[in-house]
Amino acid sequence: MSGPDAKPAGGLFTRPWAFLLGVPAMRILPPQGPPEIAFAGRSNVGKSSLINALLGRRGLARTSNTPGRTQELNFFVPEPREPGAAPPVALVDMPGYGYARAPKDKVDNWTRLVFDYLRGRVTLKRVYLLVDARHGVKKNDEEVMELLDKAAVSYQVVLTKTDKIKAPAVARLVEETARRIARRPAAYPVVIATSAEKGTGIEALRAAIAEAVGLD
Repeated sequence: MSGPDAKPAGGLFTRPWAFLLGVPAMRILPPQGPPEIAFAGRSNVGKSSLINALLGRRGLARTSNTPGRTQELNFFVPEPREPGAAPPVALVDMPGYGYARAPKDKVDNWTRLVFDYLRGRVTLKRVYLLVDARHGVKKNDEEVMELLDKAAVSYQVVLTKTDKIKAPAVARLVEETARRIARRPAAYPVVIATSAEKGTGIEALRAAIAEAVGLD
């Protein structure tokens, strides 16, 4: 899959990506190496579908109609250009938050894993915080923003499922969301509107990632 911003990223999104490992606990995290970007969001925000669209690999990140399916930190890396070469970046798919129907102990474990990772990962360059365009920023989204602000972890809001609302509503939501995050110290000021189904905003997101990890 190609695009104008894939080339400056050194072909980052033109090569195949692969699942590296799933991390159910902090002690199993891989050694800190290449820069990492992470995707966070409420359960059922469309995170796996967006990651698949971003990487051009249908079915790489598991999608499900059941919220809360992702229960680990799932690491994905681009396949190396040369055997044994280190990947230039790792993508981390984090468990969704805010799923009330899961057992409380399981939700607590997911939440602790996500927050511990966000607070303590030096190689984490940016978090892409996904927000469902149909619902806008919710209280638990703001709680995650507070955590990221306190931890001084750069994050950027990405609206998902914009094909589900009308274009004027998307534009208003982008403006409203930008205003809401304007005074947050760790928030990147540009809000990206996407649709995994239509491909909207995918190239803009690729460009943002390339910039965040220094491959632009």
